[in-house]
Parts: sequence; C-alpha cells; structure tokens
Amino acid sequence: MKTKEELNRLSGAIIDAAMEVHREFGPGLLERVYEAATARELALRGITSQRQVPAQVFYKGEVLDEEAHRIDLLVEQCVVVELKTVPSLLPIDEAQRHTYMRLSDKCLGLLINCNVILLRDGIKRHVINFPRQFPAPLSANSASPRFD
Repeated sequence: MKTKEELNRLSGAIIDAAMEVHREFGPGLLERVYEAATARELALRGITSQRQVPAQVFYKGEVLDEEAHRIDLLVEQCVVVELKTVPSLLPIDEAQRHTYMRLSDKCLGLLINCNVILLRDGIKRHVINFPRQFPAPLSANSASPRFD
C-alpha cells in the first residue's frame, strides 16, 4: 500500500501525463484516444497502468456482472482514472468515479474531462477510505486528513 505522499506524487504524475497528452491533441477527440495516449505517456514515464479494467459488481456476496462496468485507467494498481470528453462534468460523472473507487476498493480517483481548453479546468480529484496505515484522528471531533 502506498503512503499519502506516494499517492500525492503519483496523482501529480498522472495529471502531468494527461496534460502532456492534452497539449499534444487539445480538445475534441474521442475518449478512447485520450485513454490510449495517457496510458502510453504513463508508460514512457515508467508508470504502470491498465486500460478498461472490469469493476466487478457484487450483490449479497455474488458477482452480478464482471463486464458491465470498466475503469478507464487503473494506475499502479491504486488510482482510478476516469476520462471524459463532455461539454462539462456533471454530478453523475463524479458519482461514477466514486462508485468505481468503491467497487475496486481504491482510495484515490481522478476524473479528467479532456473536452476543455485548459485541462486544469477539467480535473477533479477525490479520496475515500484512507488506507489503514494512516493514524486515526485524535478524537471523534477531529477532521480527517485530506489529499485535496
């Protein structure tokens, strides 16, 4: 399991790779083009990723469908990356990323909309279920640590 600092560095590297791809192509292409190019850019940087990773859906202990939902990119087996090419991100896009994070038991996710002029305007980062190695808050009233 990666530390908070390692996850922060990794998410920064993923964002840098996506920005490099966006500088090359700009907005207007299909999602799968940005996905393939981002995976290639990550590989060039020595970062492993998998494309179209099945997000198994379980219901009461049984797998319902292994192929129904797919994570666009799973980076270093710990970061869920969902790519979009939409006019603007909607709450449902963020909910999808959150659901994929829960289904895959990952604590860090990026939602990247490539259909923007400046990619920084299309990036949303999200953290859930901090890894067990992080210390618990000192009291019930303490705020939980945050990545963003």
